[in-house]
Amino acid sequence: MEISEQLKFVVSRIKEIRKQKSVSQLELANRTNMSQSFLANVESGKKQPSVLTLLRIANALDVNPKCFFPDNEEKTRDEIKESIFNLLRSL
Repeated sequence: MEISEQLKFVVSRIKEIRKQKSVSQLELANRTNMSQSFLANVESGKKQPSVLTLLRIANALDVNPKCFFPDNEEKTRDEIKESIFNLLRSL
């Protein structure tokens, strides 16, 4: 999977999980101490979330951050780290 596809997957998973947990963007913004407009831009793919942003969102949604990444069930911890580093290099 290419980096741009991975990024699309990550931002779509954020929105999907947020909706599954019945959390509004405003509520997530309050939980993460981020602006609602920033989160809307992340979910729409207009802004690329940093690792810290992903961690804050995961914490606010009470999920493991690895759930934002594709194929995480089949990957080892080192492979997940490599996926994160690849995503960061693309920014």
